Amino acid sequence: MPKLKTKSGAKKRFRLTATGKVRHNVANKRHGLRKRPKKMKRQARGTAILSKPDARIVTRHFLPYA
Repeated sequence: MPKLKTKSGAKKRFRLTATGKVRHNVANKRHGLRKRPKKMKRQARGTAILSKPDARIVTRHFLPYA
């Protein structure tokens, strides 16, 4: 079997935690922040854990050796 290539975009966007969960940056923090509520900006701080169905897609297809 040939080796599978890791998607380079996924390498930059996702990281795995020690328990194997997929961590990602929260969206909607790049521009137009003036019009967003303070609560939304506060909750979008830091990183978040990807949902199980999405994490399965990422680990299976985009990061096969992660």
